[in-house]
Amino acid sequence: MIVLGIESSCDETAAAIVQDGTKILSSIVASQIEVHHKYGGVVPELASRMHIEAITPVVDEAVQKAAINIEDIDGVAATRGPGLIGALLVGFCFAKSFAWARQLPFAGVNHLEAHIYSLFLMDNKPKFPFIALVVSGGHTNIYHVTSYDNFELLGQTRDDAAGEAFDKVAKMLGIGYPGGPIIETLAKTKNPDAIMFPRTLLEKGSFDFSFSGIKSSVARYIHDKNITTKDEKAQVAASFQEAVIDVLSQKLINAAQHKKCLRIGIAGGVSANQTFVNKLSKRAKSKNIKVFSPPVELCGDNAAMIAARGYTMIQQGSLCTLDHDVFSRTKTD
Repeated sequence: MIVLGIESSCDETAAAIVQDGTKILSSIVASQIEVHHKYGGVVPELASRMHIEAITPVVDEAVQKAAINIEDIDGVAATRGPGLIGALLVGFCFAKSFAWARQLPFAGVNHLEAHIYSLFLMDNKPKFPFIALVVSGGHTNIYHVTSYDNFELLGQTRDDAAGEAFDKVAKMLGIGYPGGPIIETLAKTKNPDAIMFPRTLLEKGSFDFSFSGIKSSVARYIHDKNITTKDEKAQVAASFQEAVIDVLSQKLINAAQHKKCLRIGIAGGVSANQTFVNKLSKRAKSKNIKVFSPPVELCGDNAAMIAARGYTMIQQGSLCTLDHDVFSRTKTD
């Protein structure tokens, strides 16, 4: 089965062609970073307008790169939520119309489940059961994954997502957007233990997160120490990043031990941070736990993961009709 996947939950317009849920024939992503850069974050109205402009060319390119004809597509999948409503509507309505016009099965995909599916597009896939972290600009969730359809939510952020904290700290430092890759690059030049920012672990046994405290602590430090030079900003970036990595790593390992899992999978934009991947892997190895992370091109928002999840849903008959709509948040949010 050849599935066309479409993703438009935030600021990337993406389309992909995936065969049998595992083989990526093409994956195209049109980024809006340049549009939102000067604002230090995503502007929802601008994101929606950019999706409208990009959706048709991106789908056309995905089909051409896959070296198939439109008639070869057997099913369609699109992100249904969570995400920005205006942005979601562009991709979801396009996909719904595409499927209806060709009488193809259409699946509306949960964006967070799709990120977990990016791990199944790897050659070296994690076996069930495993602990999964979906960590991005909008979410920081821990799941116990026992099958292709069973994702038990163990914990989530109570305020800012980890990626959101990276972006906000980068904005405080005046170093640009998106914050994650810029902070990681700056941090490589400094001692991460030079400044001891707080690690919020919450009550004992909780797998929830809170990053508002560290964000506030960084803001006070920047103000009190009058941080202005590039060298000073690099030091703040290194110590901030270390604090976030410490919390993410400890929560993940605790969750794995609690569920007696020997495998951890990480997905989402922040999983592209190789400092995080390496430090988590080192700590997990000492506990005999193996860490799985997708290649960088599958860490951020992409349509290949949407098509992969959609393939399973289509196989099971879990389809959307013309009456179905998008959603901005999940019940657990």
